[in-house]
Amino acid sequence: MSLGIRVSGRIGRPVAEVFDAVVNPKKLSSYFTTIGGASAPLVQGTTVTWWKDAPVEVVELVPESRIVLRWDGGTAEDKTRYKTLVEMNFKPLEDGGTLVTIAETGWREDEAGRRGTYLNCEGWTQMLCSMKAFVEYGINLREGMYLSEMKGEPASAPDV
Repeated sequence: MSLGIRVSGRIGRPVAEVFDAVVNPKKLSSYFTTIGGASAPLVQGTTVTWWKDAPVEVVELVPESRIVLRWDGGTAEDKTRYKTLVEMNFKPLEDGGTLVTIAETGWREDEAGRRGTYLNCEGWTQMLCSMKAFVEYGINLREGMYLSEMKGEPASAPDV
């Protein structure tokens, strides 16, 4: 068994616009991967880079519906990295908005895995909030949010 998380939120724009805010590197870099950006559009079967040095494998991409990614989301007790699976689902709502659900699975059941689930749950929640602000209002919530990013470095997990 492995640990996992799930977060969701409504964004008041049509699915096509919300989906594009994730697959389009210019848009994603405007609210989420702000330091180092996203190297390329998300295309099934490719690997892109987020934040200068985070490889992200695009496992599945169903336009305006689903994105599945694999990345170094976990850190073992010995500090080595291992892959977790991220699934993003986009559901059109009757009011014209979009329900975005992000799930990440694959952490090991140890102290480092529990810490990773907690930190990534926080990160994906912040991503959803930032996406909502950017897509609905053109606002970058990350600007000035993280001390590391203010120094030009990607945000990193605090030592807890």
